[in-house]
Amino acid sequence: MEIPVDKHVAFHDLALRWLPDVTRFAHSLTRNESDAEDLVQETYLRAWRHWDSFRVGSEARAWLFTIARNAWRKRAPRDARLVAVEDDTLQALADEHFPLGAPNDVLQRLSDADLRPAIHQAIAALPEAFREVVELVELQELPYAEAAAVLEIPVGTVRSRLFRARRLLQTSLLEYARDAGLAPVHAEKESSQ
Repeated sequence: MEIPVDKHVAFHDLALRWLPDVTRFAHSLTRNESDAEDLVQETYLRAWRHWDSFRVGSEARAWLFTIARNAWRKRAPRDARLVAVEDDTLQALADEHFPLGAPNDVLQRLSDADLRPAIHQAIAALPEAFREVVELVELQELPYAEAAAVLEIPVGTVRSRLFRARRLLQTSLLEYARDAGLAPVHAEKESSQ
């Protein structure tokens, strides 16, 4: 069967241009280069097969992210998607106080340091549900509503997960900065006797 030229052009113009973004998203889901490549291929194969269902004028990137995520969910075991978080843990994260200001020498050292590896490692260490939200909202810059549609969750859940993910990242990166000598190590408070 001959494919109309218009379909080829539309697919190239609207879907293939997002290949780098879909690849990054697939890698964030799979955490493995080979699996990410397979997922990207599967995503684009499904997109091509169902191109007639794509509404021209809608956001192709979000549509492709949804296809990728659904394809991954069908392959990944259900238990791997569940995130066990205790309320005490969340409360401890919310109660932790981080300084809003830092001395100029600390800011200078942070601006001089290449923090990309630490940031990538911190993101990779997040639980999957939080990592997906960070990838879509922070890295792919999708609006909350589009991220919610891709993840098939309410917008409020996107906001909540993003808040928690940011707290986890903040904690991880602060520890990295302290270990690297980029931020001061605060002395433990002396317990009263």
